[in-house]
Amino acid sequence: MPHPPHTPDGAAPDPVETHRANLPLPPPEPVDPDLGPGLVPGERPERQWPVLVAISMGGGVGAAVRYGAIVLWPTPTGAFPWTVLLVNAAGCAAMGVLMTLLSEVWTEAPRLVRPFLGTGMLGGFTTFSTYALDVQTLFDGGRPGRALGDLALTVAAALAAVTAGAWLTRWAVRMRPGRAEGSTA
Repeated sequence: MPHPPHTPDGAAPDPVETHRANLPLPPPEPVDPDLGPGLVPGERPERQWPVLVAISMGGGVGAAVRYGAIVLWPTPTGAFPWTVLLVNAAGCAAMGVLMTLLSEVWTEAPRLVRPFLGTGMLGGFTTFSTYALDVQTLFDGGRPGRALGDLALTVAAALAAVTAGAWLTRWAVRMRPGRAEGSTA
C-alpha cells in the first residue's frame, strides 16, 4: 500500500521511517523474564504463584540480612550512611555475578532460581528506599554536601559493582581449568 506523500503536519515523510513501517514486528517478549517461556503477564495466574512465593521468601531472607548489617553497623545521626552504601554496592556486585552465571553459564537453571535469588534475596537485601531517605535526612539536617556525596557515590558504587561483578565472573569462568581459551559457556 503506498504511503501518502506528506505527513498530517504537511512535512515530507522520513524515508527511513517509511521503510521501517513496512517491516514485520518482532514477536512480543514477556515483560518480566522471571515469568519464564510461554507465560505472559495476566495469563494463567496459577503458574505465577510459585514465582510470587519464591520472590517473597527470598525477599524475606535478603531484608533480614540487610537489617542485620544495619543493626551491626548503625549510622549515627548526621553521619555518612556507609552501611547502606556498602549494602547496596555488595548487592549490586552479587547481582552482576548472579545474572552473568544465569545468562551465560547456568542457562538451564530451574525457573525459580532467578526470582528467588535476584528479585527476592538481592532485591530485599539492597535498599534504595533507605538510600533515598538517607539523602533527604542529610539535606533536611543541614548537611547538603554529605547528601550530594551519598547521592552520587551510591549510584557510582552500584554501577561499578554490578559491572565489576559481571566482568569478574566472566573472567573466572574463562579461567577455570579445562576450559577452552575464549569460551564463555
